[in-house]
Amino acid sequence: MGERVQELKDYIEGKVGSARSVLRELSSLRTEVKNAALLRAAELLDARRSFIKEENQKDIEFAKENKLRPALIDRLLLNDKRIDGMIKVLKDVASLPDPVGEIVKVWNLPNGLKVGRMRVPLGTILIIYESRPNVTVEAAALCMKSSNAIVLRGGKEAVNSNRVLVSLLREASEQVGFPQEAIQFIDRTEREIVWELLKMEGKIDVAIPRGGESLIRAVAENSRVPVIKHYKGVCSVYVDEEADLDKAYDIVYNAKVQRPSVCNAIENLIIHRKVLQEFFPKMAYFLGRAGVELRCDEESLRVIREDEKLSFVNAKLATEEDYYEEFLDLILAVKVVGSLEEAMDFIDRYGSKHSDSILTENYSKAMRFLREVDSAAVYVNASTRYTDGNEFGLGAEMGISTDKIHARGPMALEELTVQKFIILGEGQFRDNFGVPEEFKKELGLC
Repeated sequence: MGERVQELKDYIEGKVGSARSVLRELSSLRTEVKNAALLRAAELLDARRSFIKEENQKDIEFAKENKLRPALIDRLLLNDKRIDGMIKVLKDVASLPDPVGEIVKVWNLPNGLKVGRMRVPLGTILIIYESRPNVTVEAAALCMKSSNAIVLRGGKEAVNSNRVLVSLLREASEQVGFPQEAIQFIDRTEREIVWELLKMEGKIDVAIPRGGESLIRAVAENSRVPVIKHYKGVCSVYVDEEADLDKAYDIVYNAKVQRPSVCNAIENLIIHRKVLQEFFPKMAYFLGRAGVELRCDEESLRVIREDEKLSFVNAKLATEEDYYEEFLDLILAVKVVGSLEEAMDFIDRYGSKHSDSILTENYSKAMRFLREVDSAAVYVNASTRYTDGNEFGLGAEMGISTDKIHARGPMALEELTVQKFIILGEGQFRDNFGVPEEFKKELGLC
């Protein structure tokens, strides 16, 4: 047992050590080299797509043999459309400005010093993720452009897909002079490896888990390394009494139905009492036709029960727990409120500080909602489904942070850097406390 544990530690130390060995080289790497590596990787993904799909099929067969849920198998799949998506990510990230070395602000002090802030890479980033092999390319692309080294630890269900994608990224890097050591892949599947990686304080600078709430909590609770996380996406849309209801039908439908299994889909619909009778029967009809189960408070449930046209809608009385729940399915909890204040209280109590939206034509209410709702992304008259790095024009994302740290919301290039102070002087020293003149005279310096 001792020999096996030591072997695992040696394996991990080798991977992380290789990544750290090129940090200084990465920090001064020209943008042109980084972009060339990304664009060459895009070309290789396009040229080797048949091989990628062959390796991916091994993971699909493994998933079916182990009776994984259809939704998980779908996340594993790499077809031509998803390969095209990865190629687009590589090209998009290459087209974005390089944040590394950007001097954000400079000011002059009375003593003549110039003080500024410069963006620098975080360092060595560990990403722990499940199922989706396209995360391999998204995460690596962002780290390459932001001059971070990355250690990728995907799930065992995607090991073949991830391995081939990493090999192509490293091949592209080598061809253009980008240090391939900056992209490390943990291709062993022992669970203990994750816990050993999370002990590497001082060698791994930050860990980013992407996956279900149980994974993220396990990482956060067992890590000595700083963790950037979001536990779940309990998102809401509030339909105000001054909402444009024609807009509201499409926004709510999109936010729940388009892709219910993702963290930026809504789980709660909040409706002002004054528009309940006009808005909710039609909205319930549209949602019911899409197969959405509604978990309603007493007021909204009464609207459905009293309308014969809505007899087909699957609706029942909500429990307190329903409003906290991240369903990730065609299930929506409904709450009726009497004011904007009550709606924001509801979001504060039940939400997860991910994404929330107000639908209103009242400017003052919209601005108050933007200021007071404490979420990573706050919307006016738009679907929460836009909370995504690519949709925000960031190229891709490492994940969506709901932490209150330097990174909040979709984490892209700027969020993979931190600011350090830079100070430019001309010989200044503090409080005129320099070498005494008599000491200098003793050496003939004055």
